[in-house]
Amino acid sequence: MASTDLDTLLEMGFDRLRAELAMQKKGDLTAAVGWLEEVEGKSLDEIKAADAKAETDPNTVPEDLKPGEEAKSLVCGECGRKLRSHAQAEFHATKTGHVDFSESTEEIAPLTEEEKKAKLEELRRKLAEKRSGTSEQDRLDKKKNEEIRRKSTKETQDIKEDLKKKEQFKDAAAKRKEKQDEIAAKEKIKAKIAADKEERRLRTEKEKAEREGRAPPAAPKATSLSTTSGPVASKPASAYAETRLRLQLPTGNIQKAFSVDTTLFEVASAVTQDSGLEVRSFVQNFPKKVFDAVDFGASLKELGLVPSASLIVK
Repeated sequence: MASTDLDTLLEMGFDRLRAELAMQKKGDLTAAVGWLEEVEGKSLDEIKAADAKAETDPNTVPEDLKPGEEAKSLVCGECGRKLRSHAQAEFHATKTGHVDFSESTEEIAPLTEEEKKAKLEELRRKLAEKRSGTSEQDRLDKKKNEEIRRKSTKETQDIKEDLKKKEQFKDAAAKRKEKQDEIAAKEKIKAKIAADKEERRLRTEKEKAEREGRAPPAAPKATSLSTTSGPVASKPASAYAETRLRLQLPTGNIQKAFSVDTTLFEVASAVTQDSGLEVRSFVQNFPKKVFDAVDFGASLKELGLVPSASLIVK
């Protein structure tokens, strides 16, 4: 019978060494299956070490029967279930938590072949359900871990992209300031040269007038701003502090006002933020011109898009 039960355990997928140890310890198919499930996560060395410790522990040695007494079965005092052997009692205690057992002289009849087959099918079904549940849980855990990994990766990419955009804004602002400082320095030099030239001219004229015995020419008055009389001339592009852009998107047209010192890169970022579109270039129909990534570092004033312009977003 033991060899048949052992073959059954092997058919159910248990390791031979573990199956042999289970039959040796329990002697019953049902109890052996339960014991194998309990020690599923332990190695053979750990199981043998636990057995050796239990043999030397006086609390694990059952009391001997009194002379003349012979136990035929065991009865659970908590649920009344009759059990054929100590192995079945241990298995019952493990599964239910019941600890009150008593010996009985009543002998339990052995299972018939049909009962054995039904019991075996039930054990196989429970084992398959347990393994299937473990496999499904592993699949769910794996799926959850993958979702966490993807979310973490996306958040990391978003942070890197945000930092990259901030660095691009910072670089564009630094280049714009550097160019403005350079223009201001050139204008200052030009003004100094013009002032020195005018001073030399006036000094020459004064000396000439003194030699000829006539009064020196009067110093020229500073140029005043135009009055209300007469037509007002249009302001040059350099006089504007703001420009209005009409942006044609695939989803429709939008109008936005920007500082003339705003770079085209900042305009593209604003369009992306408002519409979600990735801007690669801008096209101006009149005069015909394409502004691509090379021009994104220049300001709207430098690109001649002041005081207004119409651009097609590509």
